[in-house]
Amino acid sequence: MLRLALASLLFCLAALPAMAADTLHYDVSFTGVGGEIGTAIHDNSLLVTLKDAGAVAPFALVERARRDGDVVKAVLESFGFYAATVRITIAEKDLADPALFALLDAAPNDQTIKVVVAVTRGPQYLLDNVSVTGTLPKDALDALGIRHGDPAVAANVLAGQAHLLSALQEDGYAFARVDAPAALADDAAHTIDVTYNTDLGPKVTLGSFAFKGLKDVNEDFVRATLTLKSGEVYKPSRIAEARQDLAALGVFSGVSVRAADHPNPDDSVDLTFDLQERAMHTVAFSAAYSTDLGASGSASWTHHSLFGNAEELKLSAAITGAGGSASSGIGYNVSAHFVKPLFLERGQALEADLVALKQDLDAYSQTAQSVAGYVRRKFSPLWSGSAGLSFAHDEVTQQNTTRLYQLIATPVTASYESVEQANPLTDPTGGFRAAASVTPTLSFGASNRLFVILKLSGSGYFDFGSNGASVLALRATVASIEGATNLDVPPDQRLYAGGGATVRGFRYQSIGPRFANGDPIGATSMDAGTVEFRQRVLDDWGIAAFVDAGQASTASLPFAGALNIGAGLGVRYYTPIGAIRASVAVPLTAFDNRDSFEVYIGLGQAF
Repeated sequence: MLRLALASLLFCLAALPAMAADTLHYDVSFTGVGGEIGTAIHDNSLLVTLKDAGAVAPFALVERARRDGDVVKAVLESFGFYAATVRITIAEKDLADPALFALLDAAPNDQTIKVVVAVTRGPQYLLDNVSVTGTLPKDALDALGIRHGDPAVAANVLAGQAHLLSALQEDGYAFARVDAPAALADDAAHTIDVTYNTDLGPKVTLGSFAFKGLKDVNEDFVRATLTLKSGEVYKPSRIAEARQDLAALGVFSGVSVRAADHPNPDDSVDLTFDLQERAMHTVAFSAAYSTDLGASGSASWTHHSLFGNAEELKLSAAITGAGGSASSGIGYNVSAHFVKPLFLERGQALEADLVALKQDLDAYSQTAQSVAGYVRRKFSPLWSGSAGLSFAHDEVTQQNTTRLYQLIATPVTASYESVEQANPLTDPTGGFRAAASVTPTLSFGASNRLFVILKLSGSGYFDFGSNGASVLALRATVASIEGATNLDVPPDQRLYAGGGATVRGFRYQSIGPRFANGDPIGATSMDAGTVEFRQRVLDDWGIAAFVDAGQASTASLPFAGALNIGAGLGVRYYTPIGAIRASVAVPLTAFDNRDSFEVYIGLGQAF
């Protein structure tokens, strides 16, 4: 008892700043170890972690060294070196040397004492017999992740317990038990036998499902959404997928699931889903400014479960074109967007849009109303597509001539999405997104034409620092109109380049064919690409540098016409709702650009 109390006192004193007259400084070094083992020893060493706390009394230094002997041994054993030896010297004397304390007491205060931890690892023990008690399902032993002949690394042996338990539960043994491994060493052979004692319990199926926390969302809808069925074999992976599907509905801020703590008499197990509903109504505001399109502002109101079945209704209104060099007056965009999930079958949604807009641009002035319906389907975690039908009443004025168009379109799209980002409000740091669309369009009224708009776009993100601080972002778009010349196509359906979405530094829609007065005509083909490097410089600040290039022409295929290049710099201020972006860009080619530079301010990255 006295020895334990003395040891505790010495350890406490070791962590306290010592008095200057009776203290000394030291350096510590390690020999015989390196790599992962050396790092683990360094990170757990008291001599290392307490070294910068200040000078230490001689007896406290010796106690730290003695404790480090045990620490180093424990680390070595965790890597399978059970026959290792550790020798620690202070001022070239062993810890047990009777002269050590006298030497330390006599040391001058300005002297730095050398502490050396010398390790002789010896042979690494290997796993010999790896066994599991009880009758196991086929291939369950493979889940351990260890086998005969592997190094006897403690972390791997301990992890085998969790791996085996997960495998058993995934095979339907929801109440299986796997005890901590029992190890027996053979010091002569330098091997270790490991045994895992198991109790499988019954193999169970899924029983009933209960839902807690529902208020505005209908329980019948949640049950229909659930991908699990009573009677199927219990699998944690299937349960996790079902939880994620419920969370993806957009009406819950939290979804958790728990199994009953015992099986039913028929060897089924009941599940309870705890659901936290999000606020059913949200209001959002946004604003942006660019020198070509001027200032814009928008507001939206969204109901996230209109009829209790996760139907989303979003009403939006925007004012556009205030003071822009490429805009001749104030415009508006008023829309209603409705989404019904689980339309006819799982993974499929019905969407409907009503839009009324007005805009006055250098290229044309437009007042239009449109209605559209789409069926959108998710084919896999990465791929989705849609098909729809739209009708537009489109009044367009170009070169002082007003024409009325009626447009019927049947757009078909395919999308790929593997972008890595923490949430929709943060910047992408990896992955790709791509979209392809084919839009057959029948125009009648001012012109009677059937034409097809083809478009392919994509972006990619590459993290150079593995922490999202240094990201290279790439963007590309190609498009073509087939079946008509540019003048046969309504002006708002033609293709343009220039502006924040294609080539920054050039006025919106300014790249491509022009009328005699310099106003844009619109093209039948276009292409644009961007290289942008984004660098965080502080926790809340970042910078960006970019080069854009693009062209638009009356040719049938992209990559025709004069190539126009713009470049710029920007700053980013990161907020909880996304990055506030401010950039300035200049044209590098002289294709009759009317502005010497363009400024862009908005919320979120450019793409």
